[in-house]
Amino acid sequence: MTDNYDVLVIGSGPGGYVAAIRAAQHGLRTAVIERDRLGGICLNWGCIPTKALLHGADVAHTLANLRPLGFSTSGVEFDMAQLVEFSRGVSGRLSDGIGYLMKKNGIDVITGTARLTGKGVVGVREDGDSASPLTEYRADHIILAPGARPRSVPGVTPDGDRVWTYFDALVPQELPKSLLVIGSGAIGVEFASLYHDLGSAVTLVELAPQIMPVEDAAVAGHVRRQFEKRGIEIHTGASVSGLTVGADSVAVTVKCADGSLEERVVERVLVAAGIQGNVENLGLEDVGVEVDRGFVTTDEWCRTTAFGIYAIGDVAGAPCLAHKASHEGVLCVDKLAGAPHVTPLDKDYVPGCTYSRPQVASLGLTEDQARATGRSLQIGQFDLQASGKALAIGEADGFVKTIFDADSGELLGAHMVGPEVTEQIQGFGIARSLEATGDDLADVVFAHPTLSEAMHESVLSALGRPINM
Repeated sequence: MTDNYDVLVIGSGPGGYVAAIRAAQHGLRTAVIERDRLGGICLNWGCIPTKALLHGADVAHTLANLRPLGFSTSGVEFDMAQLVEFSRGVSGRLSDGIGYLMKKNGIDVITGTARLTGKGVVGVREDGDSASPLTEYRADHIILAPGARPRSVPGVTPDGDRVWTYFDALVPQELPKSLLVIGSGAIGVEFASLYHDLGSAVTLVELAPQIMPVEDAAVAGHVRRQFEKRGIEIHTGASVSGLTVGADSVAVTVKCADGSLEERVVERVLVAAGIQGNVENLGLEDVGVEVDRGFVTTDEWCRTTAFGIYAIGDVAGAPCLAHKASHEGVLCVDKLAGAPHVTPLDKDYVPGCTYSRPQVASLGLTEDQARATGRSLQIGQFDLQASGKALAIGEADGFVKTIFDADSGELLGAHMVGPEVTEQIQGFGIARSLEATGDDLADVVFAHPTLSEAMHESVLSALGRPINM
């Protein structure tokens, strides 16, 4: 053994590095094992670089809609390589920042590929080569945070050229004239919106009956209408039944909901059909860590079926979101360190955000899910067409929908679609955390004019006392 630790964290994404910092704050000797760059997928290949690219798409949208504000443009040029360089620079800067945080908190960073080799023991190979020397480290607590990777689609094999994963879509050598996206979760919808605003012709194919399958049906329907109004072609209840890669194009056969087959020829195909946990080659089976359908099984304290081993973030299953991983990192470490007042995470109320145009943000139950509980409901909705601020900025397509238990006043769900809703959903999250009722929220004074006023109006609508509608 070369070293002993109180806590060893495998993976340095938003779950792993946060868990390590929290452990160090508890005075525990801590190390992080990372085989690539600090920050994990989110910082290097997910949340952060996509938002940088989406900012570029927002600029493109603004430039294309300046005339109503009295401006005109001419000679504006777009350089895809420059936008990609900007996004990579943002990721690089933040990755360096994680390194600074590790040093600041006295956390050792071990570079290499990790594998559980025994009770409380992790073996690390510096370059991941099975022939290279194995260094073993011992720890009382081992936290698994290796993240996830793109899920494959039968019959569709990404090649990094004509058929992309989201890794490839983040660093295109050029803007494709046409793109077919398989899957309409947050990743697929964001890239569909991004590439369309930059100038690509986009087709979106989704197996489920609605796009954005986890969202409220009214929200998903609104996004679909907005996408189709922009010219994005959408097929739901559909699948890709055939794909032929050519020298400069891809021929795609789409099996539609009615069973008919339609042919599309595009420059690129993006597979965005979800993710799967990185559970392979970790030695989980050797130490008794249970895996179910590609994700590690955990309890409410992130403990696995093996004593002293925990799992957080994407590898521990849905919702596969960076902020959920960070929260789990803190509660996991607080619990193992014996901190008081630790509360399990209610995963139903982790906010979900999609940074497309329009943006989508939600937490809690959809209307269909709430009705399935058999509770008496109060449901309110406020359209942004009646919002002064939304009209003033020319972004009035959207709404806020709130769902309450009619008997207790409990907030059961909140669903938002429109400008900057991803920055506003935390208001409903705070309300839920503090157990605020609909009446409590109705008594809050919202500033005017703001986009967030729509949240207040939606609550008032649910209580049967709307003002501005």
